[in-house]
Amino acid sequence: MLRTEKERIIAELAERLRRTQTLFVADYRGLSVTEIEDLRAKLIEYGARFTVVKNTLTRRAAQEAGADALLAMLDGPTAIAFIEADGDMVAVAKALADSARTTRVLAIRGGILDGAPIGEDEVRNLATLPPLDVLRAQVLGAVTAPLTTVVGLISAPIRDLVGLIDARIEQLKEQGDPGEAAAAEARAGDPATEATATEEPVAAESVSEEPIAEGTSGAEPATDEAATEQPSSEEREE
Repeated sequence: MLRTEKERIIAELAERLRRTQTLFVADYRGLSVTEIEDLRAKLIEYGARFTVVKNTLTRRAAQEAGADALLAMLDGPTAIAFIEADGDMVAVAKALADSARTTRVLAIRGGILDGAPIGEDEVRNLATLPPLDVLRAQVLGAVTAPLTTVVGLISAPIRDLVGLIDARIEQLKEQGDPGEAAAAEARAGDPATEATATEEPVAAESVSEEPIAEGTSGAEPATDEAATEQPSSEEREE
């Protein structure tokens, strides 16, 4: 390989390492060309580029890119799955794990996840997760569930109030007071009056119009026999 060609490959690998936050490293030793091409085509569907590189060139590229965590994984024939920003790292991990299981040749070494090195076990754990769209739905459900609960708590008193208003309207209709029922329906449609729509009118206490003599109670006073006794004839003559 010409020196200029090596320099070009190193520069391309270094730039790809700078851009890629997540990648998986595998030992492809023993895979046929057809198996490598099939795996490469499958990973492209999941947003990853499967590249077979020489360790000498990859080491120089990793040093230039500052990807020191990758250096420890460059032992023997190496293939790297570079995952794009919109790629599905879970699907890529599944594809590598499936290939390792079916071919019994491919060996996963580890990788870099969001800039942090991970081992073979972590890659295999990623392969056991649900698909990325399912994970996103689960996260979204976990986030929106408390909001739904809050909305329910806020709207529950309003629903109860509307139910009380409707019950009062039906009660007035059964009592044969359509005018009051219509007024209640009008108040039910007015948000400003919803808070007082269900209040029962308090009947005013009946007060006698007759004045009550001072010092007496409202009850009829007892008859005083001494006060009502008629004077005798002798007392009248005197």
